[in-house]
Amino acid sequence: MNQKLRLQREIRWLMGEKYPRETAITPDIEKDIGRLKKGEPVDYVIGFSHFLGCKIDLSLRPMIPRSETEFWVEQTITEIKNSQPPTVAQGFGDVLPAFVRLGRTTAWRRKNNYQLPTTNYKLIKCLDIFSGSGCIGIAVLKHLKNARVDFSEKEGRPLKQIKINLQLNRIPAERWRIIKSDVFQNIRGKYNFIFANPPYVAKKRINKIQKSVLQYEPKKAIFGGKDGLLYIRRFLKEAKKHLKPGGIIFMEFDAPQKKEISETLKRLGYQHYEFRKDQYNKWRYLKITINNSRTFFGY
Repeated sequence: MNQKLRLQREIRWLMGEKYPRETAITPDIEKDIGRLKKGEPVDYVIGFSHFLGCKIDLSLRPMIPRSETEFWVEQTITEIKNSQPPTVAQGFGDVLPAFVRLGRTTAWRRKNNYQLPTTNYKLIKCLDIFSGSGCIGIAVLKHLKNARVDFSEKEGRPLKQIKINLQLNRIPAERWRIIKSDVFQNIRGKYNFIFANPPYVAKKRINKIQKSVLQYEPKKAIFGGKDGLLYIRRFLKEAKKHLKPGGIIFMEFDAPQKKEISETLKRLGYQHYEFRKDQYNKWRYLKITINNSRTFFGY
C-alpha cells in the first residue's frame, strides 16, 4: 500500500474511532492528521487499540498490540476452554462460527461487540510475563471467568499502563496482581498457564523494522539482543520451575528463530512442545506442556 492510500485509510480509522460524531474537520482533527503525516502510528494518535473485545489504552506508549498476537491468544483461550471437562464445556468449539475461530475478524468483533462465550470453571492461575500493555492477560481475564492473572513487567511505565487497562476494562481487583520483576526475579509460586511475549527482534534485523516502529515504539519491548533470543533463553531456563503439573506455556517468537529455540528446548530438557503458525502462515508461537498431561485440573 502506498503512502497516500495508507494515510487515507488511517484518517478514516481516526475519524471512526476518535471522532465518530464529528462531521467537519476541527483543529484537534487537523492536529491529529498532522501527527499521522509525520509517521506516528495511528493507534497512538487515537490513544487506544482493540484486542479481543478489550479496549487497550496506549497513553503511556507501550508496544502496540499486534494482530498476530491477537490471533494466537484467541486460539489459546479457545483451546483452554475446550480442554475443560466435557460435562461443562462440551460443544464449545461448535458455538464459534468458523470464521471467528480462525481469528481473522477483529473488525467484525469490534462492530458487533463480540465476546468469546464464557462460563464458570475451576479456578486457574495464569502469568502474563513481559506484559507490556497487559492486553494478553486482560483478554484472558475477560474471556476466562475462572482465571486469575499475575502481570509481570520490570519498569514503572508498563506497570502503570497495565493498571490503567485493567481498570478501563473493569476487571475486579481480586482477580489480578501486578508484579515488578525482571523475567522471573520476583515471581513466586506456580501457574497453570504462562503467556509470554518477550522482546524477540534481533538487533541485526533492525533494517527490517518499520521506521515508525523504531521512532515511536519502546525499543526495550522490541529488541532481544543481537540474535533476538536474550530474553527467550532467560525465560525458558526458568519457566518450568513456575508451572504446576500439567501446566502449559504459550510463547510468541520470530519465525527465523524456530530452529534455535528448538535446540534450546532440547538442551533445557523440555520434552513436549509444538510450534504453531499465525494467520499469515508464519511460525509465530510455541506451546510447551509439562509432564505431557492432557489436563490442568489435577492440582
